[in-house]
Amino acid sequence: MPTYGLLGRTLTHSFSQTYFTQKFQSLQLADHHYELFELPFIDELPALLERHPELRGLNVTIPYKENVWPYLHDTAPTAARVGAVNVIEFRPDGRLIGHNTDMIGFRESVRDFLPRGFEGRALVLGNGGAAKAVEVALRDLNIGYWIVSRHPLGAGLTYEELTPELLRGHQLIINTTPVGTYPNVDDCPTLAYEALTPEHFLYDLVYNPRETEFMKRGQAQGAATKNGFEMLCLQAEAAWDIWKK
Repeated sequence: MPTYGLLGRTLTHSFSQTYFTQKFQSLQLADHHYELFELPFIDELPALLERHPELRGLNVTIPYKENVWPYLHDTAPTAARVGAVNVIEFRPDGRLIGHNTDMIGFRESVRDFLPRGFEGRALVLGNGGAAKAVEVALRDLNIGYWIVSRHPLGAGLTYEELTPELLRGHQLIINTTPVGTYPNVDDCPTLAYEALTPEHFLYDLVYNPRETEFMKRGQAQGAATKNGFEMLCLQAEAAWDIWKK
C-alpha cells in the first residue's frame, strides 16, 4: 500500500497525519496511508527506509530539515535555495530527492496576511531550517529582515539586543522556533511585548495551539496575528503535487 509520512524527533504536536488522512479520504484513495516516524537520531533513517519499502514520500520536520541532506541523492532548486529540506520525493528508480515547500507555503500565507504595499521590515526569530525558508520567502517579497537567535551565525541579533526601538522599527515579527508549541503553551519568545503597537504583524509558524502565547501578547498590544496552520496546508498541498507526479 502506498505510504507517506512525517519524519521528526517528537511528533505529538503534528497535524500532518490528520491532514493527509482526510485528504486521502476525500480523493477516495483508500489504500493510501500517512504515518508518523519518530527518530531519536537521523542516522536511523536508512534502517527506517529498509523497514518500509512501501514509502512513497516523506515530510521532514524539526530537527532534521538540515540533517537529512546527506541521506538524499539530489535536491530540487527549492531546497537548494533554502538550504533545508521538508519534503522527500521517492523516485521510481529509488533515488531520494529533497524539496522545500515551507518557503512556498509561508510566502503565499504571509502575502495574504500583510496589507497591500507593505513596506516594513521583519524580525525572524530563530535560525533553523524553517527560518531559512522564511528568509527566502521574504527576499522574494522584497521585505528586509534581521535574524534573531540565542547564538547568531554571522550577521544577526541576539534576543538581548532586541530593544524596544528595534521592535518598533520592525513591523513584521515571525516566530520560526518551536517555543510555545503544545504542550508548552505558556512559553513564548523573549521580547519586550509592551513595545508592540497596532501597526505590528505577528506571524507564528506554530499552529498547535491555535492561539499561542506569542500571539496573545501581541493581540494585547493591538497587533494583528496569524498562526502557521494556513502555511501547513499550503506546503502540504505543494508536497502532494510533488508526490503524485
